[in-house]
Amino acid sequence: MARPTPEYFARLGALVAIDNAADRPTRPVLEAFSGVEMATIPVGTAADLETAVARARAAQEGWAARSPQDRAKVLDKFSELVHRNAASLMDIAQAETGKARVYAQEEVIDVALTARHYATAGPKMLADRKVKGIIPGATSVRVRYQPKGVVGVISPWNYPLTLAISDAVAALLAGNGVVIKPDSQTPYCALALAELLYEAGLPAELFAVVPGPGSVVGQAIVATTDYVMFTGSSATGATLAEQAGRRLIGFSAELGGKNPMIVTAGADIDRAVEGAARACYSNSGQLCISIERLYVDAIIADEFIEKFGAFVRGMRLGATYDFNADMGSLASAAQVDTAQAHVDDAVAKGATVIAGGKRRADLGPFFFEPTVLTGVTDAMECFANETFGPVVSVYPVDSIDEAIKLANDTDYGLNASVWAGSSDEAQRIAEKLRAGTVNINEGYAAAWASTAAPMGGMGISGVGRRHGEEGLLKYTEPQTIAEQRFIGIDRAPGIPQGLYRAATPFAMRALKYLPGR
Repeated sequence: MARPTPEYFARLGALVAIDNAADRPTRPVLEAFSGVEMATIPVGTAADLETAVARARAAQEGWAARSPQDRAKVLDKFSELVHRNAASLMDIAQAETGKARVYAQEEVIDVALTARHYATAGPKMLADRKVKGIIPGATSVRVRYQPKGVVGVISPWNYPLTLAISDAVAALLAGNGVVIKPDSQTPYCALALAELLYEAGLPAELFAVVPGPGSVVGQAIVATTDYVMFTGSSATGATLAEQAGRRLIGFSAELGGKNPMIVTAGADIDRAVEGAARACYSNSGQLCISIERLYVDAIIADEFIEKFGAFVRGMRLGATYDFNADMGSLASAAQVDTAQAHVDDAVAKGATVIAGGKRRADLGPFFFEPTVLTGVTDAMECFANETFGPVVSVYPVDSIDEAIKLANDTDYGLNASVWAGSSDEAQRIAEKLRAGTVNINEGYAAAWASTAAPMGGMGISGVGRRHGEEGLLKYTEPQTIAEQRFIGIDRAPGIPQGLYRAATPFAMRALKYLPGR
């Protein structure tokens, strides 16, 4: 358990889908804990991306010709290889992002579980299915699923293992090729997974990693692929959706969130405090589905705030490649600057810091304390804008109806959390929240890790879904094949055409009386 070696980076670097990579300009990749350069990565161009797409398109035809069961065998082996190489994958995730090891472990487990889920359940989802035809017995209709072709994935830096591969495995199982542009801060996480996919038997051209700037390689993805999957900010997502729309290609995205948690008067306060800390500070708050707003019943608000503040102040920060830290660093100076700016703005306008609130340069260049604020108003930057860092606000409320109203008072709608005195109460609250996922007695992982269920956002938090059947079939083109037998739609043997046409409306109305119609 340590920073990956130069030999490891060299081995992975050889996998970039860039011809003559050794002759290309490079950019440094920093260890987030220290800010020190660990390696460099070649900088790809639009031409590199176009070449990778052309190669993926050529290889995709043979891949699509294989059965879903055959393709699933590759993903199942990949899942096992991920488990087998968990330690090195956690090392590279920590090195590139600075996250605590427990959250690097979450990523590794998620990658393995997602691949296994689609390997196990995916072939059945992709199987041809019979549906009712217009004329019972005479119209036979079959629906089948063809792959889109080449799927472009633009993945972010915050969960560079999970978000590089969880969408890709679904696209691959559906018979597509995949070309991915990882974030420039975290390219080696994507390459580490590429290595395992190739070892599992996937032809290298079918999963091509092209590092480079979003303004160049990302734009080329939107211009050349057949479907785009993006994870990132709502503003960038809106721009990419517009560009994809001009080409009339499919687009899906998981975007930003300002996610709420509701704690009712009957909730177990100690459990809610511990759950809130996990929900708010996982990956140092750099998680699209982490919690930034806590609405707590006024009856218990003082006790909750006191206990939550004490819990957060007791969290262990550390730059360590083991499980001894509760929270690691942020990923970059920009993230630290945003967190500090939001805290400074809130304090200047009257908010109170209950815990944290400042940089920890003594631990490393990108460390920032887990922070709890009260007294936050709509005049403050952190009130409605996503911090994407370890800064959260607690708001006492007079009723659950008020909590629900405030939780829904946002353009976002990605994730929410509910802690209540009973399951029935929590379920009633959850159903009233405008969020793609709602977790009860948990912050985010219960919904996210349940890979058979769809995950995604409402409002400006996303388009489409990942996971579940929806996360697989979006990478396909449904094709309907209808065969007409015995009698025609407009004519029947032995019946005058005029009489047949006149009787058709009555026959169509009578269909509702048939079983299953």
